[in-house]
Amino acid sequence: MLAVATFASVRSGSRSARIAEQALKVGLRPVLFPSRPDDAHQRIMWGDRHWADLAGAGAVLEDAGGVIYMAMSLRNVGAGIAVLRGWRARPATDALSPTAAVDQRRSGPGRPDVDEFRLQGRDLYVPAGDTSFWQAAIRDKNDPVRARIVETIAHKQPLTIDILYGDHEGGQRTISRFTVSLPDDETGWICSVVRHWNLDRQDPR
Repeated sequence: MLAVATFASVRSGSRSARIAEQALKVGLRPVLFPSRPDDAHQRIMWGDRHWADLAGAGAVLEDAGGVIYMAMSLRNVGAGIAVLRGWRARPATDALSPTAAVDQRRSGPGRPDVDEFRLQGRDLYVPAGDTSFWQAAIRDKNDPVRARIVETIAHKQPLTIDILYGDHEGGQRTISRFTVSLPDDETGWICSVVRHWNLDRQDPR
């Protein structure tokens, strides 16, 4: 009987520890979405002192002086601080190829390869329950994706931007996919979230 009671106590303690660990992770977990249209405008600057005005739910796609400037206004709807680690950008039309369309119908869009992400040039944080921004730039004229992004901007076509981020403890890595597009009235680029992938835990779907 003593052995049974000891086993039950250990199992109960282990279950309680798992529950406590899960609660801690939830308390640290960030989840990124576009900010709301009525959120405050943000005045942002890149390292070369290029400035842009970023509206709520808005985005920046700008080809200026041979440099591609990109930014999105974000809101963290999770409980923990989001630390932005890397990014990947490509024309949204890439996902419309016949092969990609068949793959998406079968299993949904495939998760991007982490090795394809570029590291952020500066530390970017999005507070829990608040707004901030993501920004990046392409300055190398020989960059392999530059020409296609320049063409996307010139033709006012949508751009897909994947953001890699995690909590401030270095865990719970997540990839969120955003689409930046220009509405019919062409009042300014806007961003919307398309999908989230969990890297360090099981996806909910």
